[in-house]
Amino acid sequence: MNYLEFKNRMFDLGCFNTHQVYAWKPDFDRNNFVRWVKKGLLIRLRQGYYTFPEYKSKPDFILFFANRIYRPSYISLHTALSFYGIIPEAVMQITSVTSLKTASFQNEFGEYEYKSVREELMFGYDIKPIANGHSLQLARPEKALLDLLYLYPFYNTEKEMEDLRLDEDFLLDELDLSRLDNYLSKFKSKALPKRVNLLKSTYNL
Repeated sequence: MNYLEFKNRMFDLGCFNTHQVYAWKPDFDRNNFVRWVKKGLLIRLRQGYYTFPEYKSKPDFILFFANRIYRPSYISLHTALSFYGIIPEAVMQITSVTSLKTASFQNEFGEYEYKSVREELMFGYDIKPIANGHSLQLARPEKALLDLLYLYPFYNTEKEMEDLRLDEDFLLDELDLSRLDNYLSKFKSKALPKRVNLLKSTYNL
């Protein structure tokens, strides 16, 4: 198999898995994956998933890969809150929510962490276009906050809420409280409304 032929076929996908390769070339030699990774011609994202080194210079694709290597999932929690500027610090992990089991993967682009929720809680995200006709699934701010308080129940005191250092201008000017309450009702959780009320009182919402 000629690498350039392979690259011309797979590059525009952004990332690809071995099933896509074998659907195109059923007799593809899997040893090519090992050789091309060793030569730096491919980057392994997780078992069976690969991309090309050129995508290191395309920052949106760090998030795009999160959606692709473990599906269904959408970006949420600290990564989404950082994306919107709701929390001040840069986030080292790329955090997502999934209806599959909790998982994590590490590769040259970073550490990808997936937190598990019930399938009916897989809502509240937008499909945002990025380069080359691709898109990524990113939680809305209201859902990212609820996912955080739901999955990290230790945020249950005023001090813990203050330590989040949420951007008060964003909360007051851009957070949709009616959407927050609507999403909250879909969780059907007894404990979560208490944490949301604590969030509201701590930040005067």
